[in-house]
Amino acid sequence: MNVQEVLNAIATAPATMPIEKRAVTNLNVLNEAYDYEKPSSFSRAMRIDLNGVVILLISGTASIDEYGKTVHVGDFRAQLHRTYDNITGLLKAEGATWKDIVRTTCYLRDIERDYEAFNEERTAFFKGQQLDPIPASTGIQAILCRPDLLIEIEAIAMFRQQKA
Repeated sequence: MNVQEVLNAIATAPATMPIEKRAVTNLNVLNEAYDYEKPSSFSRAMRIDLNGVVILLISGTASIDEYGKTVHVGDFRAQLHRTYDNITGLLKAEGATWKDIVRTTCYLRDIERDYEAFNEERTAFFKGQQLDPIPASTGIQAILCRPDLLIEIEAIAMFRQQKA
């Protein structure tokens, strides 16, 4: 699906047709942010339905387990893999895959130290997912919400809603 198809789907929707949206979760891989020891107010992802086109806006996701604990402290590559697993679980909850991802925004605590490892792991992961084309992406150095997190990724997925 390309941008023009999305714009056409939006443009052809009747003006009275509501845009349906709902929160997405997958408690098998990570808990809700409001269940943290120090609660946070955001949805793991938001599903938007637009005239047969589904858009998933996946919030910044990191190496958090189903109990809200940071896992793989100090191990950048392991944190990245857990982050990918968490995003995969959110996609799966809505019948999507990495092939539906159109954009990622990647926040690295120390981009100078970790970018080479990040790019190696991302390239291998995308190759393993057989992504063609690969998603648009931006890498940003950032202070993350927990001092023990080394990477956080946001993602946008788009796909056609399956007919029932």
